[in-house]
Amino acid sequence: MSEFKNLGDLIRDDADLTKIAIIDLGGEEAPTEYTYAELDGMAMAVARALTRRGLARGDRVAILSANRAEFIAAYFGIMRAGLVAVPVNYRFPRKTIDLILENAGAKLVFCDGTSRGNVPEGLPVVVFGAEGDEGFGRFIDPGEFETVIPREREPAMFLYTSGSTGLPKGVVLSHQSHIWVVETRLAPDLERHRYLIAAPLYHMNALALTKLACAAHATIVLLPRFEAKSYIEAIGHYRPTWLTAVPPMIAMMLRERETMEKADLSSVEFIRMGSAPVSEALMAATYRAFPKAKVTNAYGTTEAGPVVLGPHPKGLPQPEDSVGYPHPKVQLRLVDGASRNADQGVLEMKCPALMNGYHNRLDVKPPFTEDGFYITGDVFRRDRDGFHYFIGRTDDMFVSGGENIYPADVERMLETHPDVSQAVVIPVDDDIKGTKPVAFVIPKAGHRPTEDTIKTYALANAPAFQHPRFVWFVDELPLASTNKVDRGALKKLAQERVAAAADARD
Repeated sequence: MSEFKNLGDLIRDDADLTKIAIIDLGGEEAPTEYTYAELDGMAMAVARALTRRGLARGDRVAILSANRAEFIAAYFGIMRAGLVAVPVNYRFPRKTIDLILENAGAKLVFCDGTSRGNVPEGLPVVVFGAEGDEGFGRFIDPGEFETVIPREREPAMFLYTSGSTGLPKGVVLSHQSHIWVVETRLAPDLERHRYLIAAPLYHMNALALTKLACAAHATIVLLPRFEAKSYIEAIGHYRPTWLTAVPPMIAMMLRERETMEKADLSSVEFIRMGSAPVSEALMAATYRAFPKAKVTNAYGTTEAGPVVLGPHPKGLPQPEDSVGYPHPKVQLRLVDGASRNADQGVLEMKCPALMNGYHNRLDVKPPFTEDGFYITGDVFRRDRDGFHYFIGRTDDMFVSGGENIYPADVERMLETHPDVSQAVVIPVDDDIKGTKPVAFVIPKAGHRPTEDTIKTYALANAPAFQHPRFVWFVDELPLASTNKVDRGALKKLAQERVAAAADARD
């Protein structure tokens, strides 16, 4: 029997409600501390206000804001009222935001002041931190509220995928699916931890950890957004024990050498990196910066949640480039053509966290097999001990001269070069090969590799067809709104540089 019934109601009545739930480093008057009693009261006040407004069970309510405590309270309150929470990427262009709100059928939008101008005209809005009729303080209705008990598979939230191609898809997730995630991840000692969250709350990575921290009755240190220096300074000042991030965030933090040297990072015990591959070089650098921390290279998806892989049941040490061994409550298989038990192939999975489907997208084929497995589109290999290793995405894979190339595979190889900090490999058009690989490389501090040395290293350490035909050295890489590397921007830049090189030769 589940301890929790509604995904928005994860605060335990039998715990100390005077404990600090959130240290909010965003908002108008940072820092601001909120106890569990205050967070619970805000969530109830949101639920009461939404009900008073006449919203019907199942109506969608969007949140368009940087991270702040009111975001979490609104998210919980929406679900407590039997409505569907729709966190929206506030960094998307106005046109994309409009399309998402239209696709979701949003009846009301919570937003911060910065995003107020991106709310479509005529849609009711509540603005965090604002005064007047639209202000959050005037909207909420403090008092007791009886949480709605959801039906089986009743939607709790829509999470819109990043939308690297076309309109982002609304992933429909039920209360039960992510209550299962919370309860599966709960452990007896989590209450003592402080979680530093800077990844955006519209993304699964941060949102899942927020719910886990609240259910565990731990404390969240909440940054409005990720900025490397402020992230490091928050570690030194607020002493978090647990960090969660996508790998580019950690890479950017490690490059702030002066700030890193000044900060006391000794409080950090756990670092969980996910949502993108972690290179051996980044893993090694992270251990050097946080020698007391256990660093986990994790894997999860919006459509199926963050509980996928974990420790080996026989206690075998996890290889640093592995994302773990199949979780005992999750069914996994690698599919290669007709084989459903391959040692390398597309990962398919089945677990209680699976999405209901995509909202209002009849044009998109549901990514499920006939026997109910979710087709992730991610390619993995499995070693003799059962550990899994991420190879790349099927939609990132490109063909060069008849050979399949997975960018992540080539990037890992390049990042083993002693002069390379980070590498991104993308395809560019080629008249002979169809496409060919090129690379953007961030050198390690104080190192000056040349294009020829990188190409020679690639030819010596991988099949010749994988070596990058051009190598460009950069100080930083563009990030998409989820803090992952923006491959689309790099592909456009690469095409321009290849064309310029061709013009220079003519």
